[in-house]
Amino acid sequence: MAEVELIMPKMGESIMEATILKWLKKEGDTISLDEPVLEIATDKVDSEIPSPYAGIISKILYQVNDVVPVGKAIAVLQTEVSTASKFTPDISTPKSEETKPEIKADTAVNNSTPSEAGRFYSPLVLNIAHSENIEMTELAKISGSGEGGRVTKRDILNHVQHRSRPEKIAAVEIGSETSQTKTIEQQTIPTTAPSSGNTEIIEMDRMRKLIAEHMVMSKRTSAHVTSFVEADVTSLVLWRNRVKDIFEKREGEKITFTPLFIEAVVKAIKDFPLVNSSVNGTQIIRKKDINIGMAAALPSGNLIVPVIRNADTKNLVGLTKEVNDFARRSRAGQLKPHEIEGGTFTLTNVGTFGNLMGTPIINQPQVAILATGAIKKKPAVLETEQGDVIAIRHMMFLSLSYDHRIVDGALGGAFLRRVADYLEDFDLKREG
Repeated sequence: MAEVELIMPKMGESIMEATILKWLKKEGDTISLDEPVLEIATDKVDSEIPSPYAGIISKILYQVNDVVPVGKAIAVLQTEVSTASKFTPDISTPKSEETKPEIKADTAVNNSTPSEAGRFYSPLVLNIAHSENIEMTELAKISGSGEGGRVTKRDILNHVQHRSRPEKIAAVEIGSETSQTKTIEQQTIPTTAPSSGNTEIIEMDRMRKLIAEHMVMSKRTSAHVTSFVEADVTSLVLWRNRVKDIFEKREGEKITFTPLFIEAVVKAIKDFPLVNSSVNGTQIIRKKDINIGMAAALPSGNLIVPVIRNADTKNLVGLTKEVNDFARRSRAGQLKPHEIEGGTFTLTNVGTFGNLMGTPIINQPQVAILATGAIKKKPAVLETEQGDVIAIRHMMFLSLSYDHRIVDGALGGAFLRRVADYLEDFDLKREG
């Protein structure tokens, strides 16, 4: 029998390492082709690693909670293949996306030149550096624990924690004939409440910790502004009620409101392309691809945001199938890492929780996120040729949070109004 190595796979252009969560097999176990061997976690998503061959696991090289760089062998398999080789399971991005160049340090935070020529940093590390006002000269001095000395998220967060420790300052004590200088510690306000009384302490799970870090980083990074509009979506509701049974019978998929919302968002982005951008220092990067992230709730209560790539090239049937597929696999924990990367704009449907509206936090490095509220029947004033009348209509609030560094109130408000217009002007005669 020959020996082959199971390699920690590449799981996206910005992911350089992963944590082993659980081994599904132990040494000596027999395994089939494509059978899951272990579960891993990255900053983006949890995944199962399938076996590249049928055989026997002869040696496990890393244990649970070990952080392993991409490309490292994590186990050795005994197999019937004629020659030994290294094989990486294909759970990464499509080849057309893997060819994208990695971001160099000298294109990121400020315009400083790194002290180590050719050193690379992941977008996550660069975002943290930017939000913490870390110059490139300072970033270059951080010792990296990743592959080839690469700075990881853990490295830069440790640096930030050390960097932000209370510094000793000089104070002058007055009250005697001479002034005496002494050193005191700066006082900090406790961030945790006392646990006295009838309370329960719940430790955040790994994903909740990542979400917390990402949300706080987003608020530090972007100047958040939120605008609201109320839309009359009666035509949209009546059309869906009319075609949903026919649509499901023909396509084998239920049509929800989410793909219809995405369709309107895509049209509005084409009208106002600056909303589909990101910020890098003083540079505005306008994205030509329209990749819509859709926030999906997990059984744990956490949220994940799979991305519908090139949403502007898909018709309503295609959007519906992809939305439903992502929703199903999100709940089952079956998303691949590359499926939650590369978003240029995010939609979150807070109406599914019965909420009328929300003030969502921008999904960095994007510059805008749209929240759609619950659709409610309400009395509304309609203008007719015979005069104004009051009628029962299907109404919905839309809210847009945007980065005021590049999206002004006029642009944000106009974009939001345009999304509402597309929903209000929905063609009742459209075929399902």
